[in-house]
Amino acid sequence: QVQLVESGGGLVQPGGSLRLSCAASGFTFSSYAMSWYRQAPGQERELVAAISIVGGITNYADSVKGRFTISRDNAKNTVYLQMNSLKPEDTAVYLCSARGRNRYWGQGTQVTVSS
Repeated sequence: QVQLVESGGGLVQPGGSLRLSCAASGFTFSSYAMSWYRQAPGQERELVAAISIVGGITNYADSVKGRFTISRDNAKNTVYLQMNSLKPEDTAVYLCSARGRNRYWGQGTQVTVSS
């Protein structure tokens, strides 16, 4: 059974940091590119960051460049999103996604940036 389980979300003040994790199981993690998306209420889902199979290539939405870092640990079947200098507009449900032979999605974790 394929699972992507996100964790690490929560409430943080503007300027703060969070580290999201996404633990994968049920498929060959090291054969899949991984991504983080986010969706705020009433808005379309948007790509935040993506990382290649071996982690050598990353790309980011312009809105998070310089603040967020995506990484992966293929030995732990986990992808991370380090989020620094958080802003209220970063508030959203963050979902991880695996893309390869198939496409898989997690359920998401809520991130709220508010004072």
